[in-house]
Amino acid sequence: MTFGFAPSSAASTSAPADLSAASANPLARMLEPSEWAAAGIPLLRNPREVVSGLHARHHPRPTTAVVAVLDPDERLCASASFTRRPAPADGWMFRNALLAQLRRVIPHDLRRRTPVRTAVLLYCRDGDARWTEEDGAWMWGLRDACTLHGLRCGAYITLTRDGWQVLGEGRAGRRPHAGSAREPFGTSEAPPPLPRTGGAASEVLRRAAAR
Repeated sequence: MTFGFAPSSAASTSAPADLSAASANPLARMLEPSEWAAAGIPLLRNPREVVSGLHARHHPRPTTAVVAVLDPDERLCASASFTRRPAPADGWMFRNALLAQLRRVIPHDLRRRTPVRTAVLLYCRDGDARWTEEDGAWMWGLRDACTLHGLRCGAYITLTRDGWQVLGEGRAGRRPHAGSAREPFGTSEAPPPLPRTGGAASEVLRRAAAR
C-alpha cells in the first residue's frame, strides 16, 4: 500500500517559532555525504538482501520512498511506501512524511534508553547514482524522524536506472534497479508481523506491513 504526504502530528504540535525557522532555509536541512558518513550510521550486514526484499514488497518507481524498520538481526519488522509530491526538496517536510509513515506501521521506542530497532530508507529516483541535494534532504529527514520515533538511524539507499547504492558507504549493485520487474520474496526473509488492532484501521496497517 502506498501513502501520500499526510500532515503529521509533529507538524501540528511544533511551536510557531520552530515553524518559522523551518521555512526559512531549506538548504540547512540536508546532509552532505561526508556528514552522513561521519555520523556513525550502522552498516547493513547484507544490503543486497535488504534492497531486494524491499523492492519485492513495494516495487518502487521514481519518486517512491520506502521506509523500513529492522530488528537487531536485520529482519524486517514493518515497512511502508509512499510517493513524494512535486515540491522543492526540504528535509523538514521529508521528516514529517517519514514520521507519519512510521507512526502508521509500528509503535515508537521512545521509552527505551537505547534504540534497538533501526530505520532505513530506500528512495527510487531518476538520474544517476551521484548524491543530490534531494538525497541530502532525505538523509536529514530520516535522521530526525528516527530520533522522534525512538529508532536508530540506518542506511539511506538510492535506487536509480543504474542500480542501488548505499550513500555514504560506497556499496552498490546493479540489480534491482528503478526499472526492474517485481521479483519473488527471498526464502530467507520472514514476513513482517501484523499489527494487533481491529477494524478498518487494522486493515490499512496490515496491508502496509505486508508490502
